[in-house]
Amino acid sequence: MTGDVAARRGSRGREQRSLFGVPERFMRPRLVLLACVAVLVGFGALMVFSASSVSALNSTGDAAYYLWRQLGFVAIGTVIAAFLAWCDYHVWVRTFLMPIWVLTLALLAAVIVLGTDNGMGATRWINLGFFDLQPSEFAKITIIFTAANVAESYYERGTIDFTHFITLLGVGVGLPLLLIVVQPDKGTTMVCGLTLVVMGYLAGVPKRYLFLFLGVAAVGFLAISLKDDYSRARFLTMFDPWADPYGNGWQLIQGFYAFGSGGLLGVGIGFSRQKYSYLPMAHNDFIFAVIGEECGLLGTLGVLAGFLLFLWAGLEIARHAPDLAGRLVAAGCTSIVLVQLFLNVLGVIGFFPLSGKPIPFVSYGGSSIIASLMLVGLIMSVSLHSSLPETAHDRERRSLRAVDGAERPAERPARSGLRVVEGGRSAGGAPRGRVSESGGRRRIDLGPSATERLRGRDQGPRTRR
Repeated sequence: MTGDVAARRGSRGREQRSLFGVPERFMRPRLVLLACVAVLVGFGALMVFSASSVSALNSTGDAAYYLWRQLGFVAIGTVIAAFLAWCDYHVWVRTFLMPIWVLTLALLAAVIVLGTDNGMGATRWINLGFFDLQPSEFAKITIIFTAANVAESYYERGTIDFTHFITLLGVGVGLPLLLIVVQPDKGTTMVCGLTLVVMGYLAGVPKRYLFLFLGVAAVGFLAISLKDDYSRARFLTMFDPWADPYGNGWQLIQGFYAFGSGGLLGVGIGFSRQKYSYLPMAHNDFIFAVIGEECGLLGTLGVLAGFLLFLWAGLEIARHAPDLAGRLVAAGCTSIVLVQLFLNVLGVIGFFPLSGKPIPFVSYGGSSIIASLMLVGLIMSVSLHSSLPETAHDRERRSLRAVDGAERPAERPARSGLRVVEGGRSAGGAPRGRVSESGGRRRIDLGPSATERLRGRDQGPRTRR
């Protein structure tokens, strides 16, 4: 008995423990999330400077050109993320979802009409003069909002039936994805598709529908990858980059050389050889190869470990979210970061076709870093607007009153809740319970337990046959 009581007290102590006045279950993942993001962004800025210094010096005369731009984008993203964290996420998921969705569609349509390919073979950007905006990066957030809203309406609030559920998903999520595919941007489409599978699983979508969606998506991916020369070349290069070592396979082969040169501990930050115009997009899509060369295998594993901690923190925040919309927003924003990371890493090491997606928080890119920090702000919004649900025990605990045994209250309301009375006597002066002496201690028998009172003294445990 003593061990059980101690275990229960220890369990309650762990549940009630707090950090900075906030329950530990909320504050711990919140702090881990912020620490991971801060370290990844800081390390990313360092690697952007190292990987881009040679090309920046040749093209602009300033070796830190891309670093200053990246820090400016980080500052903008941090301000937006802080605003999103301060706002209640329900505002975006429910109140302003339609304006956000319409604006996203307008930007994606503008890419088709006014967009530029920046020499990359796909039209994904809108040139604003000082900044190339990539709307598909922000469309990922809109897709998460839309999916969370539709899933909440069907699975939690029950305001729509299954037919409307499928229709709203097809229009609200399918239309933005269609405009992204047209660019073409298969990388963003795959990232969003896998994130929707994670959100669907957490929402309770039957697994057979999720597997059916994955099967259809895989067939569609193969069809799109083989439909034109550009996409087909990127897809087939994965199998044998040395078939065209000075053409389509050049970037992947140079990435292999970078990993091979780095070994276990790397050649040291700033001492990469591949960044000297050998490895294209060294500070963007292929920054993971530069990390492997300069920081070695341990450096790449450290980056992956940082993202795994980010995953743990995000899913913990999702687990303690107050409603389904919060769980899906936090889980969606977390999983989309990890899916994009592994899509990039698998492409760089030759296990998957190159997608052109940067590593969140680490690679250079204005739209990428701002959108990634916005995702963090939304996860923080779910955490900051989560609270422990009030239970019947909480309400009873608030009604407890300590009353001195020598004094009696002047009046007692009809149902005033529980009272702790020191002195052990009821209003009539009779002892409350039987008092006995045992081993020098006073024991008070308060009568039968709750289980005995419910069963009755002449009944045993009930079993189902």
